[in-house]
Amino acid sequence: MKQKSRRAKSSLLQNYVRDKILANFPHLKPADVATALNGQIGPDVILSKVARKLVGVNFECKNQNQLKTIYDWYRQSQKHSKGKLMSAVVMKMNSRSPLVVIDLDDFFKLIKE
Repeated sequence: MKQKSRRAKSSLLQNYVRDKILANFPHLKPADVATALNGQIGPDVILSKVARKLVGVNFECKNQNQLKTIYDWYRQSQKHSKGKLMSAVVMKMNSRSPLVVIDLDDFFKLIKE
């Protein structure tokens, strides 16, 4: 994949997350939620002070096919939940803290409460 294509793919995900934040927190203005330029050091989604207080999350966006295994695990969770429970994957690497993966819409339902 060419570098230009990689950057475009990354930007698409950052823009998607920005739009989800603005949709779930309608009192925020577009100026409160920006996306980082490619190669910029810091968070991928830049939040104003007001947005940081409301959202309370730092977003690092990764748009890669190398994540297939995690999606397979998530699909397994969905299958076992039978649509009655929120699906989640808890994963851990040696000497690291466990991480939880959930659907982005489910995530926004949780942080809006």
